[in-house]
Amino acid sequence: MLMAHPAVLRNLVEQYETLRALHAENGSREARQRLEDVTYTLCVSTGTRDIDAALTAARHRLSGVRPADDSLVTA
Repeated sequence: MLMAHPAVLRNLVEQYETLRALHAENGSREARQRLEDVTYTLCVSTGTRDIDAALTAARHRLSGVRPADDSLVTA
């Protein structure tokens, strides 16, 4: 399975947490849609089907990442 780059995962987790903190699920239609989009993308990016599993998988992946991850650099 392809796994999203750590920078992408970190960004998605941050977006999700920000939207949740702003209670986007109770906000405008646009805010709810953005929360749904980020949730979907996190699930797809982690190969999971629900947000709790996606967050767990993303955080697990991010916990093993070096600060200057060079996984995109070819030898």
